[in-house]
Amino acid sequence: MTESAAGSAEESWVARRQRMVASQIANRGVRAPAVLEAMREVPRERFVDAALAEFAYEDSPLPIGQGQTISQPYIVAAMLEAARVARGDTVLEVGAGSGYATAVLSRIAARVCAIERHEALARLARQRLDALGYANVELIVGDGSSGWPGPLCFDVILVSAAGPEVPATLKEQLTIGGRLVMPVGERGRQRLVRLTRLDEQRYEQELIAPVQFVPLIGAHGWPEDERLPALLAAAAEPLPDIEDPAFGRLFDRYADRRVVMLGEATHGSSEFYRARAAITRRLVAEHGFEIVAVEADWPDAAAIDRHVRAREEAGAAPAGTPPFQRFPRWLWRNRDFAQFVGWLRRHNAAHERADGAVGFYGLDLYNLRGSIAAVLDYLDRVDPEAAQIARARYGCLTPWQQDPATYGRAARQPAFERCEAGVIAQCRELLQRRLGDAPADDDRFLDATQNARLIVAAERYYRVMYYGGADSWNLRDSHMFDTLRRLLDFRGPHAKAVVWAHNSHIGDARQTDMGSMRNEHNIGQLARQHFGEDRVALIGFGTHAGTVAAASDWDGEMQVMNLRPSLPDSYERICHDAALPQFLLDLSALRGGRRPALQRQLLEPRLERYVGVIYRPDSERWSHYAESTLPLQYDGFVWFDRTHALTPLPERPAAGQQLPDLYPFGL
Repeated sequence: MTESAAGSAEESWVARRQRMVASQIANRGVRAPAVLEAMREVPRERFVDAALAEFAYEDSPLPIGQGQTISQPYIVAAMLEAARVARGDTVLEVGAGSGYATAVLSRIAARVCAIERHEALARLARQRLDALGYANVELIVGDGSSGWPGPLCFDVILVSAAGPEVPATLKEQLTIGGRLVMPVGERGRQRLVRLTRLDEQRYEQELIAPVQFVPLIGAHGWPEDERLPALLAAAAEPLPDIEDPAFGRLFDRYADRRVVMLGEATHGSSEFYRARAAITRRLVAEHGFEIVAVEADWPDAAAIDRHVRAREEAGAAPAGTPPFQRFPRWLWRNRDFAQFVGWLRRHNAAHERADGAVGFYGLDLYNLRGSIAAVLDYLDRVDPEAAQIARARYGCLTPWQQDPATYGRAARQPAFERCEAGVIAQCRELLQRRLGDAPADDDRFLDATQNARLIVAAERYYRVMYYGGADSWNLRDSHMFDTLRRLLDFRGPHAKAVVWAHNSHIGDARQTDMGSMRNEHNIGQLARQHFGEDRVALIGFGTHAGTVAAASDWDGEMQVMNLRPSLPDSYERICHDAALPQFLLDLSALRGGRRPALQRQLLEPRLERYVGVIYRPDSERWSHYAESTLPLQYDGFVWFDRTHALTPLPERPAAGQQLPDLYPFGL
C-alpha cells in the first residue's frame, strides 16, 4: 500500500469513529466528555479480527474467540459513564476480552488493572495495547470474580460479564466512594447495576438498564459448565483448509469402521461436498475403503461407476442419456462432485487392486424409468426371451415412468395388484440366476439385480407415498440400507464403505423427533443396529450462515439463496458462538467420558437445521428445524461457520469447449 493510500485508509477509519461517537453514543444520551473523547481516539478496528474490521464501527457486538464478544460501542460508553470514571482514577476491569474497553479506560484513568481468564485472548489484548503504546495498563490472566491479587483498592471496578450477584470479593476492593458497574441476573435477564461504597460496611445499589452479557465464570460467579460455547470451543479441533492434506488426516480416527457415513446440513453447499471428497480421498487412498455409496439413483450412479472404473465398453448408460437428469440436477451435476469423480477415475487407473477398483454406487430408488431400462438392457444381452417376458410384466408401470407419483393414485384400484405381483416375479426370477450361470462377482449381474430390486421397492414406495405418513420415508431408507448391505456382501467380508447422504438420513433417527415423534428410521440408525455402533461412524455437518443452492418449490428453478443465521436455541448457534471458523467435534470421545460438563449440556435436546432441495426462509423454524440430541445422533460433527452455494455444471459446453474430465455428465 502506498503512503497516500495508507493515509486515506486511516482517514476513513477516523471518519467512521467520529460518526460512531456522534450517532451511536452521543445521540443516545452519553454526555461525559472524557468518555466521548477517549472513544474518538481508540481505533476499534484494531481490536477485532481483520476479517471483521469492516464491521468495527457498527452498533453491534462482534465475536473475538473463546465464545466471547467485544461489546457494542454504546454499551462500553454507557458503562464508563455510569462508573463516572475520572482522570487520576485507578480502575479494575474484569473481563478484558479483546482489550478494547481496557484501551478506552486507559485514555481516561491514571492506571488500569485488567483480568482476563482466557490466555489466548489476554495475549492478543496485550499485543494490541503494546502496539498502540498504552503503557498505563497491567493485564493478567486469572479468575476475575476473585478480584485483583494483593491489597490494591480501586476507585472504579468494571465487570464485563454477568453474575448472579455482585461478588463480595470485588465489593471489598472498592475504595470508600468507589463505584462498581456490573450486569447482574440470570442468562438473558440481566440488569446493569451501579454499586457505590458508602463506608466500610454500607453500599448503595442503583439499577441502570436491562442488558445481556456472557456469564461471569469463576469461584464467585457461575460454575464453569455454564458457558457452553466456550466449553465446545475448548473441545473442538480446528480444521485446516479443505484442500490441505492435514484436513483428511484428522478423520483417520474413524478409519477402523466398516462404514463411515458423511452427512450434509444442506444439499446445496460447496463446503460439504468438498469436505466429503477430501475425507473420502483419504479413506480410499490410505485405508482401503472400496465402496463410495451416495444418496443418488442407482442407474445414474452406475454410469459414473462405469466411468471411474474405465468400463464404458461394458455398456452405455440407459437410453444413452447422461446421468442425474432428474430434478434436482444440481444435487450431483455440480463442479465439486465432478472434480471428485475425476480424482476417483485417476486413482483407480493408478492403483490396481486384487479385489477390484473402487466402485461408485447410488442407494436411492427414484429412477424407475432408468432401472426398467437397465434390466431390459441386461436381459436383451443375456436372455432375449426373458427380456420379452419382463417387458410384458413391466408394462403396467410404463405410463407412469415419467411421473411415478401418479401411480400412487392409480394403484388404489384392485386391478393394479397384478403390477406388484409382476415386478416381484421378475425380480425373483432374475435373482435365481445367481444360482445358475451368472458369475457371483459379475458387476453387470449385480447392476441388473439391483435395478430389479429397485423397481419392486419403487412400485411400493409410490403406492404408499400417496397415503402419506412415515411408511414412504421408512421404505426409502430401508431400501437404501439394504442396497448398502448388499454392496458390502458383494465386495466381501473385509469391504469398507463411505456413504454420502443428508444429515436427516445418516444421523441416528432415534435421537431426533423423526424417530421419537414420527416413528421414522434412517440408514444411520439401521447401520448401527445391524453392524454395531463400534463398526459405524456417523459424521454430521453444520453451518451458521452464508449462501445455498436450492429451489423454492419442487421442480422449481435453482436459486442461490441467503441462508439465514441459525436460531438462538439451536446447536448451530452454540457452534457459531464458539467463534471458530471450522472444526471437528469428536462426539464419540465425549461419550467415552471426556469433558463431562460439555457432554452433560450437549445432551439437552435442541433444535438442529435441515435444508434439503427446497429452502423456504420465511417459514424456516417450522420447515427446516427439528429437535435432536447431537452427541447421540452422530459420532462426529464437522462445522463450517459460513458456507457458499455450489456451482452447477452447465447444461452444455460453449462452442468448441472440451471437458473430457466431465465425460460421464454428458458435457
